Amino acid sequence: MILVTGGTGTLGRAVVTGLRAAGHTPRVLSRRGDTRGDLRTGAGLPAALAGVETVVHCATSLRRHDLTHAANLVDAARGAGRPHVVFASIVGVDTIPLPYYRTKLAVERMLASSGLPWTVLRATQFHDLVLRLFTLQRWSPALLLPAGTRFQPVDVRDVAARLIELAAGGPAGRVPDFGGPEVRRLRDLARAYTRRPLLPIPLPGKVIRGYRTGANLAEKAGTITFEQYLEDQR
Repeated sequence: MILVTGGTGTLGRAVVTGLRAAGHTPRVLSRRGDTRGDLRTGAGLPAALAGVETVVHCATSLRRHDLTHAANLVDAARGAGRPHVVFASIVGVDTIPLPYYRTKLAVERMLASSGLPWTVLRATQFHDLVLRLFTLQRWSPALLLPAGTRFQPVDVRDVAARLIELAAGGPAGRVPDFGGPEVRRLRDLARAYTRRPLLPIPLPGKVIRGYRTGANLAEKAGTITFEQYLEDQR
């Protein structure tokens, strides 16, 4: 039995869809669904984990609750048969000093020291995140972009397929990073989205430096390009 946390989110939905297409009947953890459990408090997690062999941990929060969620999941898993935990993280969490990334790194370290069987997959930015950067400026006459940055956006369906593959295997620790099929300048990705003028802005700071130096990039692995993703959205 496979349990998916965050199964109603962007990545979790794709994982659940992929598992069902492969003939599995995953449990989808939520506070209101058939498999009830609250990662914020730990309530319901022992019952949700009963008989589970693998957890694909996709639940995430931009409000820095990820560490609490992971701690409650680990505590419950230790008392529920010690399932294999597959965790979706982000390329560059150990280099790019964003608070959200630091929390992801802390979760990785927690799993590594938990005593549970574990696997961590770091993926590059999803296509929808890059698109959101552009759509937030949809009313602007020009698209403002951090100058000199490159991205390797990956489709969530490709990441989900890789997580499912890892869930079918044994614990592997941190596996090779997973990225999209192309490394692209951000301005090139923006041009695929709009014909409006592009205005690169030189920005200071360690975060932007990480993106300029390629700390957010991985080996090519996915197959769906940004243009293909945009076409699917139409």
